[in-house]
This record gives sequence, C-alpha cells and structure tokens, in this order.
Amino acid sequence: MSLGKSLVTQFLLVGHPVGHSVSPSIHSAAYQALGRSDAHYSVLDCPTEADVRRVFERLRSGELAGANVTVPHKTLALSLADRVDSSARDVGAANVLACVQGEIVAYNTDAPALAEELLELVPNPSSGALIVGSGGAALAAAVSAKLAGFAPILVTARRFSTGEDPRSWPLFDVLSQRGVEACPWPLDGRGPSPEALLERVEMVIQATSAGMKGTDSGEMLAAFVGTGGDRAYYDLVYNPPLTPFLRAAEERGARARGGLGMLVRQAARAIEIWLGERPALEPLFAAAEQALGLSARAAKS
Repeated sequence: MSLGKSLVTQFLLVGHPVGHSVSPSIHSAAYQALGRSDAHYSVLDCPTEADVRRVFERLRSGELAGANVTVPHKTLALSLADRVDSSARDVGAANVLACVQGEIVAYNTDAPALAEELLELVPNPSSGALIVGSGGAALAAAVSAKLAGFAPILVTARRFSTGEDPRSWPLFDVLSQRGVEACPWPLDGRGPSPEALLERVEMVIQATSAGMKGTDSGEMLAAFVGTGGDRAYYDLVYNPPLTPFLRAAEERGARARGGLGMLVRQAARAIEIWLGERPALEPLFAAAEQALGLSARAAKS
C-alpha cells in the first residue's frame, strides 16, 4: 500500500537504545534511489512504554508516516496496534507500523527478510534448521526457517536446561504451537551433544547477541559449527561482520553469512509497505557498509 507523496513522510525508528543504528543510512539511501527527497528517517530513543504510546499518537495524527520498532518494544508494538498483519501475528512481534485509513497496522518484515537470506545460502532446503537462542529473535528465526522450507525446525538455548520440565523453558509453548522442537542445551555436559543436533539439520542460525560488538565474545557458540556434513551458517549479528561463530564456519570451509543482509532486506520491505515501492538492495548495502566501516566482502561473506 502506498502512503502517497502528498502525505507526511517522516519516518522513525523507535527502541532503546537506538543511537548505534545504521538504519538511517540505509533508509536515506533508499529514499534517494526512489527519488523521494520528501522522505526523512530518524531515530528516537524510547526507554519506556509511555514513549512508545506517544509515537502511536503521532502516527494517528498523521505527523508520522510510519515507524520501525526495534528491541525491546516489538511485542509492545504488536499489542498496541489496531490491526495485526499475519506477518507479525506469526512471529508474535512487530517491527513495522503504518497508519492505514486511521488504523495503526503492525507488520513484521524481519522473518521474510531472513527467509530470503537463508534461501541464498541453501536454495533448495531438504533438511532441518537449528536455531540457537531463546528470545524474540530466535522465534523470528524459527518462523523464517519454516517460511524458507526447512524441516524439522529445532531450537536450543542456555536456558533450556537438561533435567527441567521443558514446559518451564522460555518460549516452549509458543514454539510448540508453531511445530518447532525445543531441545535441551547441549553444552552443559548433560544433554545431547551438539553433533547429535547438527546431524538433523543443514542450516544453523545464531540468534543471540553473543559476539555482538560490546557484548561477550561468543566463543562458546563455535561448538555449533559441525566438523562434517554440508551445512550453512547464519549469524543475526552484523557488527562485527565476523563473529567467532562465523569465523569457525569459514575456517571449516562452510557457507556462512552475517546479519547485515537481513537488516537491509527488512528495511526494503518496510519501505515498500510505506511508499508502495521496494528499493533495489545494492544502494542500501553500500550505505550500510559505509556506515559500519565495512568492506563489501566482509559484510556479505
């Protein structure tokens, strides 16, 4: 749906914190490529629910043409929306908001964006996918893997302790409802080995913040890079471009990719929702790489 050039074209990214985001660079490049000099994208730090509610008021008034939502407010945005698109309902979180005929509609462009990335690594899935993580990103990754055609979908996380009732694990119910198999954490010495899980899959998705700039190093997750089989590896982290998880995969000659492509693709899809046109990806990649100080190879490998 197009918002039309006559309407307000101010867009926001809301979350906390958001000062580090490269999204303004990506969106500015997209608007320029589309010839939309009237469009402007900025970030707004929203520490509280009240801050997010004020953004909803600005959307309803027409002051804002649309908004992106990032952590920690994706589930809140879903709950506040007047209507929820199936893309957001399936994930249980919203990262895009648009005002359509006076109603705020919540969308999720993360899951289809990641599905596109996974299919570039494995064009014809014939086996399963393993997701490491227990947060909203892991749930989105599970939905993405299912969209891409991987089966079965397995999820494991440090909080999935061996010996505990699985029903006490984070996301257990919602994963089960989506046909996703939650598996005990294999690195505590009590559960199945990582190799036992890897034997069932051809794709491994790292969906935690481990290895992200400013967090822990993520060295432990290299254990999920198998020594045998033809597997591909995807890390949702995009800064730094080469995490310990990806480094281990590359050292073993595996297909591996960081999360910058997902960021760019979800932005392109959000812009299509707002403006009715999806921009070409290359200018967006170039802008993101420049903002991060990355080479094209480092960002896309």
